[in-house]
Amino acid sequence: MFSRPRRNRKSAAIRNMIQETHLGVEHLIYPLFLVDGKNIKDEVASMPGNYRWSLDLLLKEIEECVNLGVVSFDLFPAVDEALKDKKASYSYADENFYLHAIRKIKETFPEIMLMSDVAMDPYSSDGHDGVVRDGKILNDVTLPILSRMALAQAQAGVDIIGPSDMMDGRVAEIRQTLDENNFEDVSIMSYTAKYASAFYGPFRDALDSAPKSGDKKTYQMNPANKREALIEADLDQAEGADMLMVKPALAYLDVIHLLNENYDLPITAYNVSGECAMLYAAAQNGWLDYNQAMPEMLLSMRRAGASAILTYFAKDFAKLLKA
Repeated sequence: MFSRPRRNRKSAAIRNMIQETHLGVEHLIYPLFLVDGKNIKDEVASMPGNYRWSLDLLLKEIEECVNLGVVSFDLFPAVDEALKDKKASYSYADENFYLHAIRKIKETFPEIMLMSDVAMDPYSSDGHDGVVRDGKILNDVTLPILSRMALAQAQAGVDIIGPSDMMDGRVAEIRQTLDENNFEDVSIMSYTAKYASAFYGPFRDALDSAPKSGDKKTYQMNPANKREALIEADLDQAEGADMLMVKPALAYLDVIHLLNENYDLPITAYNVSGECAMLYAAAQNGWLDYNQAMPEMLLSMRRAGASAILTYFAKDFAKLLKA
């Protein structure tokens, strides 16, 4: 006699009954690109089906997503070059269209979860996540800028702050600033293990946020390193992060699993633009079935241990469930 695992796969009813990992729209966060202006819906060439939205049309897009069951969003600004400077001062300016959009979105949809992005690169004339001086990215000089940016976003009404910069000590600086200004309830989802990846290209195209010189390897993690993620996670947890993120996701499933096994905080994953673009391209060429491969890709991240996934597939996945 020998074991027959296939008996547990013999029908859909049995397979569904004993399924270990579940994926639903409640696990997904939808990244959205915002531009200043009106009546703008500009498709990102390297990410078919994803757009740079003006606020008036973005509100309609969010309403459509909510009706599909998608209620969590991460908002990213595409900032005009003329508004950028070396200290990203527009990031916390009163007239910042991004901050006005946060207010309007939360007024219109108070029930949704809205996450923000805290980093200098969308607003920096250097295109880096920190202040650049003589070719060097300065860590400690950057921290007050990030905390001021985070405070402005909290004041606008954001639910979760997402520091994506990878500066040392920024979670503590942001947490202290938020608490001192009575924003104790605003969460921090730290980009804990953010790797210096080749998979960010389409995102940088969407926001025109690529570095003007050099690269980000002195602050983003080396893709060859896994145990280093534990060092970053220890620091972020101690400094007050509420959730720990791994970015990218698909090529770093082992890191998602590692953090999930070692920390009680929720682990999130960012299914980044390049990972999604690969599937878009393969599906357009008929090499993969999009409606089969896309859920499988997301399921792998949940199986690895991600409580939530930031993904450009969120709306398509919701539509697939409704079909």
